Amino acid sequence: MGEAPAFFGDELQKAYPNGFDLKSKGGETSIVVGNRTYVIGGACEESALSIGVRIFDQTSGEWINPIVLGTKLKPCKGHSAVLLSGDRILIIKSGSNSDDFAWFLEVDTQYVRQQKKILGTEVVAWSKGVRGSAEKPVVISGPSGVGKGTLISMLMKEYPSMFGFSVSHTTRAPRAMEKDGVHYHFIERSAMEKEIEDGKFLEFASVHGNLYGTSVEAVEVVADAGKICILDIDVQGARSVRASSLEALFIFVCPPSMEELEKRLRARGTETEEQVLKRLRNAKAEIEQGQSSGIFDHMLYNDNLEDCYKSLKELLGLDGSVPAPKSSSKVVDLPMDHFVSKVDNKIIISSRIPEPEKTSTNMFVLDVSSLKGGAPGRTRGLNIYTLDSFLDGLAGITQ
Repeated sequence: MGEAPAFFGDELQKAYPNGFDLKSKGGETSIVVGNRTYVIGGACEESALSIGVRIFDQTSGEWINPIVLGTKLKPCKGHSAVLLSGDRILIIKSGSNSDDFAWFLEVDTQYVRQQKKILGTEVVAWSKGVRGSAEKPVVISGPSGVGKGTLISMLMKEYPSMFGFSVSHTTRAPRAMEKDGVHYHFIERSAMEKEIEDGKFLEFASVHGNLYGTSVEAVEVVADAGKICILDIDVQGARSVRASSLEALFIFVCPPSMEELEKRLRARGTETEEQVLKRLRNAKAEIEQGQSSGIFDHMLYNDNLEDCYKSLKELLGLDGSVPAPKSSSKVVDLPMDHFVSKVDNKIIISSRIPEPEKTSTNMFVLDVSSLKGGAPGRTRGLNIYTLDSFLDGLAGITQ
């Protein structure tokens, strides 16, 4: 921290006109949130490859350099900033396309508050903005031998372009033929522990001295590909995911009876007697937790594989036909030199240098009314269109 003169807060506001200017102070912008001014821009002290964030506390007259979490925003040719709801700041990059134009700096979201409590210091977090929404991930749990792996395989075979698996992380060494990023993300224990501390994992567990877990990023990658992410995890993992900010559909697969489950486990012939008995003990505990914990939205009983698979498809809203692929969002190139204004949940982005022959691309409307997610993952639900499209839509409503 560094102390500043009492009059510095007033001078700061004169230098940075509250975000709606990308040329002030060498590309830096500021946003006032309560009694704090967040100055965004320039190189980060930790790395020249990301944009810096500083906080001026108007009460104490001191500068604060917060810990910056999330996927950090890289330096760009200019940006503008808009405060949304008091807990996050929208950053709009100049001259970027619609796949990388919007980022969010979270200053008082639930994730940021949790990390402040854990780390005991000031924290902010970046989250990349993404156009459109993503389908809810599907969490499928059940005891070993219940057939959930077979059900998932059937689903992936019938709908290969609709579903995808998240790739888990582990601290164990790769086995023969295993590829990093395909079978697992192989990671050093210290690095994984740090990411767990930073809240980047939905769930994790220690197995035989090694850490295994599902990262937020692994689920986001599947959603980025336009697929529904399937998480095949145990009850404890499902409990952790349920407690996270991820919105998902939770399904528990039960055997028709413990006797039938024991019969299936023994029929596999892959475990010793001791291992079979251990799996049965674990299965009994998992079934009790699955049925009484309130974690799961739906229970499936796998007494007949085909019937159970039909029930699974019904829960997922599938009628046996392959859904039509979603149309990709139209690419929008934002002007290099622009200014922004805010009207309710609409951000108006206007070119400072209008091009007469491109009137439809001189002004854009960014709709932020349906935002979901956030750090340490993506912020989804953005919608951007030209002003002409927005006005056409209004005309259609009034007719």
